[in-house]
Amino acid sequence: MSHSLDFIAIEGVIGAGKTSLANLLAERRSARLVLEEFEDNPFLPKFYEDRERYAFQTQLAFLASRFKQQQNMMSHDLFHQLTISDYIFDKDRIFARLNLNEDELALYDNIFNIMTGIAAQPNLVVFIQSSVERLMQNIDNRGRDYEQHITPDYLKDLNNAYNHFFYHYNRTPVIFINATEIDFVNNTDHLTYIEEQIFERPILSNTHIHIAP
Repeated sequence: MSHSLDFIAIEGVIGAGKTSLANLLAERRSARLVLEEFEDNPFLPKFYEDRERYAFQTQLAFLASRFKQQQNMMSHDLFHQLTISDYIFDKDRIFARLNLNEDELALYDNIFNIMTGIAAQPNLVVFIQSSVERLMQNIDNRGRDYEQHITPDYLKDLNNAYNHFFYHYNRTPVIFINATEIDFVNNTDHLTYIEEQIFERPILSNTHIHIAP
């Protein structure tokens, strides 16, 4: 390994494959795996049916859950030298800016700014980019009932917000993976190449990875 890593975060829009990649890399590297507990959020199905009505409740529930996980991640793990997560705490504000009204966002920011200063910070972020068409296909394929309310327009807005956020993110190095035409779940060569970029090469600045199918 060319550089020391103890906490890597895999990021991407809904349907990008961040949880799949986190699982695969954690298995290969015998790492502690921390996954976002989105299914425990009781407001999420309601949010996709009525974004305006349930955005604030959904956002605060996620914020509390993510912060609790962050605190647990900061505790020392005797059995794993590496932690891999499928989200970073900082990205929570992407959804807030997209879905909350002005008053709700002001209140949310007061809480978020207190929490973000003491949340776990990754050494490296791996950001998976994809087209809206591919994201919709992945969402349809996994068949979660409440996600069927996600519209292409909302996903386009979310995709643009994620791209803007991570292109300007400078707290840690970021590796960008264009996953529109690749399949790291079923193609071992693609997965191995991504693994090599993360663990075997020094990350000096933001890096873009484009893998041809």
